[in-house]
Amino acid sequence: MKAMYINAPGQVEIKDVEMPVRKEGEVLLKLLYGGICGSDLGSYRGTFAYFDYPRIPGHEFSAEVIEADENNAYGIRKGMIVTCNPYFNCGHCYSCQHGTVNACMDNQTMGCQRDGAFQEYITMPIERVYDGKGMDAKTLAAIEPFCISYHGVSRANVKEGDKVLVVGAGTIGVLAAIAAKAKGASVYISDVSAGKLEMAKDFGVDGTLLNDSPENFEKRVNEITDGNGFDVTIEAVGLPSTFQNCIDACCFGGRMVLIGVGKKNLDFNFTLIQKKELNVYGSRNALKKDFLELIDIVNAGKAPLEKIITNVYPFDEAAKAFEDFANNPGDMLKVVFDFSAIGK
Repeated sequence: MKAMYINAPGQVEIKDVEMPVRKEGEVLLKLLYGGICGSDLGSYRGTFAYFDYPRIPGHEFSAEVIEADENNAYGIRKGMIVTCNPYFNCGHCYSCQHGTVNACMDNQTMGCQRDGAFQEYITMPIERVYDGKGMDAKTLAAIEPFCISYHGVSRANVKEGDKVLVVGAGTIGVLAAIAAKAKGASVYISDVSAGKLEMAKDFGVDGTLLNDSPENFEKRVNEITDGNGFDVTIEAVGLPSTFQNCIDACCFGGRMVLIGVGKKNLDFNFTLIQKKELNVYGSRNALKKDFLELIDIVNAGKAPLEKIITNVYPFDEAAKAFEDFANNPGDMLKVVFDFSAIGK
């Protein structure tokens, strides 16, 4: 079968590999669609913190069940269209013992610390496989990134009436805005790209902030909040400057959540956290309940997830897809591979 590898920064190759062999308690899956995550793009660029080369990328996907144990406790059956939880936890570290399995101290996310899903067939532990309940397979491939955003919004306890600023209008940022809107918040989104802000308007945000200078960013924050700052700020980029934006834009007594992942350090006046009595949260990965809740939310028509997919490439054009995405990030949100044409 075929599998995609990122061999080094900027080097994508499709190779022939052996078919996986399913064990008891596992499911054999045939890939249908797979989305390029920001971490995959960072791995391609050489900027992602949790990636070793060479490796098969990919952890957001939909698939068809080819084989599963009969009469299993999870109701997973041959022919189902499913998605999966790709964050493998060890089960015995301090975090796992306390139920924080998404932040396992030895976490291995598919496509990051272990090989990922961008291959024709994969096997998965059956407890990590979730029925899409009839959702279109292409849309289902975007559930995992939605979970990342939804988990962060939940960490910040976003509620009805909150004024929320999302910094970063990429996929995760836009999905965080959708999640915050679904909770009844008034949501604004900021980015350095005017093009991405235009795309974000299609998802029902209440306003946008072009972050073209520190002075303009501060001015717009004050205009929107009457000088008070936002109740919640959400960092969805992973840069020192955008972390600082979120600290600065948050109101006294507000909540700030960090979803973005980066490699750089930030030197800042940390006393501002004390002065404002800020609640600063980290948000990593997602939980099973996030997947199950969002599958129901999307199937009920409460979140326009399908609109996040802006570009679809055949799996055979993997190198072109990564190159295009890396060179045109302002014009693309979610780039998805279609596995159906392999071998045709």
